[in-house]
Amino acid sequence: MNPNILIAFLIFIVLAILVAGLSTLWVGGDFAKKWSNRLMRYRIIAQFIAVVVIMGLLYFSRH
Repeated sequence: MNPNILIAFLIFIVLAILVAGLSTLWVGGDFAKKWSNRLMRYRIIAQFIAVVVIMGLLYFSRH
C-alpha cells in the first residue's frame, strides 16, 4: 500500500470525525449531549493513531 494513500486516509478519518463532532455542537439538545464528547474522544484516538502511523512511516522510510 502506498504510504501517501494511507496518510491521506487517516487524515480524512480525523477530519470526518471532527466535522461530525462540530456539527453535533451546532445541533444542540439531547443529541449533542449524547454524541459531542464521544465524537471528540474518537477524534483524539484517531489523531493519536494517525500520528503514530505517520511517525512510524517516517522512521522506517529513513532506515
